[in-house]
Amino acid sequence: EILVLDKIFQKLLKLSEVLLEKVGRAGVITMNRPKVLNALNLNMIRQIYPQLKKWESDSETDFVMIKGTGGKAFCAGGDVRAIAEDGKVGGPLPVVLFKEEYILNNAIGTYKKPYVAIIDGITMGGGVGLSVHGRFRVATEKTLFAMPETAIGLFPDVGGGYFLPRLRGKLGLFLALTGFRLKGRDVQRAGVATHFVESQKIPELEKQLMGMKSASTEDLSRLLDSFQSQSTLDSEKPFVLENHISDIDRLFSSSSVEGIIQNLKADGSDFAKKQAETLARMSPTSLKITFKQIQLGATLSLQDVFVMEYRLSQACMRGSDFYEGIRAVLVDKDHSPKWNPSTLEEVSDQSVDQCFDPLGEKDLKF
Repeated sequence: EILVLDKIFQKLLKLSEVLLEKVGRAGVITMNRPKVLNALNLNMIRQIYPQLKKWESDSETDFVMIKGTGGKAFCAGGDVRAIAEDGKVGGPLPVVLFKEEYILNNAIGTYKKPYVAIIDGITMGGGVGLSVHGRFRVATEKTLFAMPETAIGLFPDVGGGYFLPRLRGKLGLFLALTGFRLKGRDVQRAGVATHFVESQKIPELEKQLMGMKSASTEDLSRLLDSFQSQSTLDSEKPFVLENHISDIDRLFSSSSVEGIIQNLKADGSDFAKKQAETLARMSPTSLKITFKQIQLGATLSLQDVFVMEYRLSQACMRGSDFYEGIRAVLVDKDHSPKWNPSTLEEVSDQSVDQCFDPLGEKDLKF
């Protein structure tokens, strides 16, 4: 009988898209959709949020840890394909999902207890929102970070408008516009992760985290530091953008996207040429929205950034580039989207400004 029950339990575990458990003093969240690289959907958001709130006020819980299953991804992003399919037919998902996702992201960013994200594997878009606003973010050599939204007619949301402009120099704007991918130790060097630990050490790290008798921010910091100091992999390799940091600061300093493209074309270096080619493939509307989002976000609070990003998300749902981007990248996979408007010049300042307009009663509220 026990065997049968155990089999049923194991089956249920496989079916659960997110596992929530209490281990010692830790609240543990495990994203469990390995076949789709733990992509975040509405069902998962609705399970994680109330549990986070519960643990926040529970005296038996010292901290929260979040991770993904499957070994390939922490969380490769939000379920944008489902949003596009529903949005196309006027369904409620684009309203509901963005709203609840940003409320969850904000809960992580304002969490009263330490929050440890083990970002082992692909961490993009929605996965960044589940990790970057927390106190500790542990990258491994398998971490692949990017905010690739301009390629699908969207913008780096989930609080990208907050954390990206706070990276050094123009690095955040560069990552936001180009979708440039950072790997492994570089995720920490860029300031997206707080620690780097070799992936083979992660099981032992998790075991020690969950075995802690008391876990203050200082205790957690010490433990993570000690694991980091034992991780020497790639430590002698320079930061992938090391030679280009001053170029990025120079080339991406402009009052417009057109200005940046002019800078890149005038520069003529291989690096500049490559970035100009990348930007030429992105949605012109997305590039302009993103530029303004990063500019404004630099001086806004996290909550105000989410209010702004929610307005932008709804503007993208009203437009056509998001649906076209999803078609080109995820559905037909022909990677040749027909953007409308198709050039930066055709995207008026007025149309960009309108995307930032308040939504009145429909605005995001905390």
